[in-house]
Amino acid sequence: MERRTIGAGALAVGAVGLGCMPMSWAYGGSRQRGEASLRAVHRALDAGSTLLDTADMYGPFTNELLLGRVLKERRQDAFVSTKVGLLVGEQHIVANGRPGYVKRACDASLRRLQTDVIDLYQLHRADPEVPVEETWGAMAELVQAGKVRALGLCAVGARGGRRSGGRLHDATIRQLQRVQQVFPVSAVEAELSVWSPEALESLLPWCEARDVGFLAAMPLGNGFLTGTLTPGQGFEPDDLRARHPRFTAEMMAANQPIVAGLRRVAARHGDEVTPAQVALAWVLAQGRHVVPVPGTRHEHRATENAASAALRLTPEDLAEVAGLPGARGSWD
Repeated sequence: MERRTIGAGALAVGAVGLGCMPMSWAYGGSRQRGEASLRAVHRALDAGSTLLDTADMYGPFTNELLLGRVLKERRQDAFVSTKVGLLVGEQHIVANGRPGYVKRACDASLRRLQTDVIDLYQLHRADPEVPVEETWGAMAELVQAGKVRALGLCAVGARGGRRSGGRLHDATIRQLQRVQQVFPVSAVEAELSVWSPEALESLLPWCEARDVGFLAAMPLGNGFLTGTLTPGQGFEPDDLRARHPRFTAEMMAANQPIVAGLRRVAARHGDEVTPAQVALAWVLAQGRHVVPVPGTRHEHRATENAASAALRLTPEDLAEVAGLPGARGSWD
């Protein structure tokens, strides 16, 4: 697989990563199978998807424990990205950016992951009660201690203000400008997909101008861009899509032209090419430091996603995708 670099330190990873969240969090608990997820991680590594993206809150904690079982055997094959800064309660999630907590959380993640160093340690969310410079300073000390290789920041405001376009990421850019004064940012993780292209307006250009890597979260639109979901199929109560404004039966039906467009492009590249691969190839085409991290818990999807790194979209393909209708949600 093609390799891409993250940050000025030129940390090399496979062009397509693996989002591990669905294995333990947010996508229907009844379908989570540990052994199947382990096979998916192994398959991704075999295919060159070296970046494994997780967080201590996924589970919570169980996602890191699962990856630790793989890393115990294959640490040299993987680039490990995990996150800190969010605590999961019974019915709520709260931020904690206190320096002491960050250092303890890092040690706990290292134990769960069964490794002595985290390749990319990301701040999941800034704590409104703690200056972000203090949190970032504690994370920088972890780099100096040899426990972490590089630091990253997750975008804020992922869902709110969807219709605000490029203004969506103003708060993230302000945070980046502040922490960059303390210690270099190597990567930013934010949503980017065919139906959520807002990062192209300001956030991705900010990263490109500073040689900062961009991890494209949810590049398959929470599964919608795979073309495998049926309008009205319903989701389990603990599945995040059950409350997502684009996943009502009406809106899933209204957004089918997006999938139809991806199918048309895929058909031009052969019978084996899927809409999901076109969607990932589009993300890859947005810049040399962009690394999509599609989430899956299935071996065959990990293989399919990895193969998208070899798909080269033509200028005509890119123009057709750019001309697809914008996504609609239940607010529209």
